[in-house]
Amino acid sequence: MPEHRHEDRVARASASPGAVTRLAASWRRSMVKHGLDPARAPQIEALTARELAQRREKLDGFLTVARPQLDQLFQLVCPTGCNVLLTDATGIVLEQRVNDGDAATFREWGLWTGTDWSEGAEGTNGIGTCLAEGRQVTIHREEHFYARNTGLSCMDAPIWGPDGRLVGALDVSSARSDHTERWNALIAAQVAQSARQIEAAFFRASFPGARIVTAQTDGIEALVAVDRDDLAIGANRAARRAFGLEREGALRPRPASDLFGREDEVTGFERAERAAVIRALARAEGNVSAAARALGVGRATLYRRMQRLGISEKTGRLSRP
Repeated sequence: MPEHRHEDRVARASASPGAVTRLAASWRRSMVKHGLDPARAPQIEALTARELAQRREKLDGFLTVARPQLDQLFQLVCPTGCNVLLTDATGIVLEQRVNDGDAATFREWGLWTGTDWSEGAEGTNGIGTCLAEGRQVTIHREEHFYARNTGLSCMDAPIWGPDGRLVGALDVSSARSDHTERWNALIAAQVAQSARQIEAAFFRASFPGARIVTAQTDGIEALVAVDRDDLAIGANRAARRAFGLEREGALRPRPASDLFGREDEVTGFERAERAAVIRALARAEGNVSAAARALGVGRATLYRRMQRLGISEKTGRLSRP
C-alpha cells in the first residue's frame, strides 16, 4: 500500500543504511544520528537578544563585509516574496532581510533571526543540510524532513572563511506555492554568486595591506595573500586545494615564488592567472575595459597584472576603450 503521508515516505526512504541519494542520506542522518521524528517537529525557539548579540559579536568582521551583499541579494529577490538569511556555522540565523508584508509569514515558519536551522534541530532543510555537507543545496518543499516544513523552498550556499573553515550559510527561502524548481534554480545561482562575493570580500578584509593574487580554478576564484616580504600568508579554500596547502587553519608562511613559479619561468598559480586574463581578453575581443569588468577588477589593476604576467598590449590586438 503506497504511503500518502510525508512522514511515512521519509521513514521508508531512511530505513536503509545504504541510502542511495543525498536526500535520503540526509533524511537518515536526521532520524538515526539526530533522533528526530518527521511527524513530531519540536517547537522552534529563538536565542535571547543577549545571546544573539554575543553570536554576532564573535563574527563582527565577517558580518560587516557580508551585509552589503545581503542587501544587494535582497533587492534582487524581494519582489518575489523571498526571505534572505545568513547563519553562522552552527545554523543560527544572524542576519535577515525580508519585506514587511512577508515578515509575519516567515516568523510563523520560524525562519527568523536567532533561530536554529541546523540538521540536528530541523532535520533536512536548506541551511542545515548545506552546512552538514559543505555544499550548495536546494531543498524544495517535500524534500524537507519535517512535514511542517514542506511548504518551503530553500536555496543555500556555504560560505568558507580565510582559514578554510565554514563560516556559515547564505539562504534564500520562499513560502510561495507558485515557485517552481526552475525558478528556484535561478535563485540558487544568484545565492551561490553572492556567497562567493562574501567569501572574497571577507578574505581581502582579513589581510589588510597584503597583495591579493587571484586566479580561476575549476570556475572558482582562488585567492592568495602575499605580504611586503613576498611571503604567501593566506589562501582561500580554492587556493589551498589547488596548491595542496594546509586544508584549514593558519597558513604557514612560504615564499610566494614557491607557489607562483620563479620570475623567469611562469608556472603554477601564475600560469593559471595568466590564462584567465588571456581568456577574458579574448572574450572581450581585446577590449581591456570590458575584460577588466568581466574579471571584477579595475582597468588600471588589469594593466598592472598584464605587465606583471608579461601579456603585451598587442596580444590579440588589444584596444583601450
